[in-house]
Amino acid sequence: MKSYRQNRLFNAKSNRCFDVAIDHGFFNERGFLQGIENLEQAVKTVVSAAPDAVQLTVGQAHYLQSLPGRQKPSLVLRTDVANVYGTQLPRALFSRMIENPVEQALRLDATCVVVNLFRIPGEPEVMDQCIQNILRIKPECDRYAMPLMIEPLVFQSNTKAGGYMVDGDLDKILPLVRQAVELGADIIKADPTDDVSVYSKVVQIAGRIPVLVRGGGKAADAEILARTEALIQQGAAGIVYGRNIIQHADPAGMTRALMAIVHDGATATEAAKFIKA
Repeated sequence: MKSYRQNRLFNAKSNRCFDVAIDHGFFNERGFLQGIENLEQAVKTVVSAAPDAVQLTVGQAHYLQSLPGRQKPSLVLRTDVANVYGTQLPRALFSRMIENPVEQALRLDATCVVVNLFRIPGEPEVMDQCIQNILRIKPECDRYAMPLMIEPLVFQSNTKAGGYMVDGDLDKILPLVRQAVELGADIIKADPTDDVSVYSKVVQIAGRIPVLVRGGGKAADAEILARTEALIQQGAAGIVYGRNIIQHADPAGMTRALMAIVHDGATATEAAKFIKA
């Protein structure tokens, strides 16, 4: 029965998904708010470009779900909050889940819920909290036929790359993605590898579970489009991009460009034509 909701998430034409993440305000970082200071307007701008889904929190989902009409993107609900980002980290790190997450998702007419699986150097307690979150939400997702998206996220050391610390090391990504599958993920949202040409190994380790690729930190248009083209060619089932859209000078244009790659098989050069100069 989860397939009924997943049918609303994955595009019928390509069987891929483009999810725009606008849940960054959940994480209490000033830099994450750029481009979404006015979240209502940010949601309307993204919705105008018609992605498959928009990722939001319990406190902000109404900006999407209150829009009239039947054709708006599906809601992916963020269910956990953490304090693991920033150049100066607090004394104690945590990852906490909202109460009754699947019940709240159902009330909001969400199509999917998403939860983190962090691997942070020297912070095994945070990973333990993530696993406990997943173990708690998984039975509820199965009971109510709610697809569970798990986000395996490998961090670099904060002393090396404080702030947004994605580690694209394939040898670190593979076991964490596999663990997410073993824990019962219906969808994986995984980091891009430093070497995009080996991303098929991430897809392979996930087996039958579709892999959506995270956008990571802000990058130049040409880099993002070329990377996305290569990831789709490597077998990714879609993308979940946030700041490379919401912090872009033309968010709707960038959304349409990425959709052309994900759903229509456009090249990076062809897709770039959707972005205003």
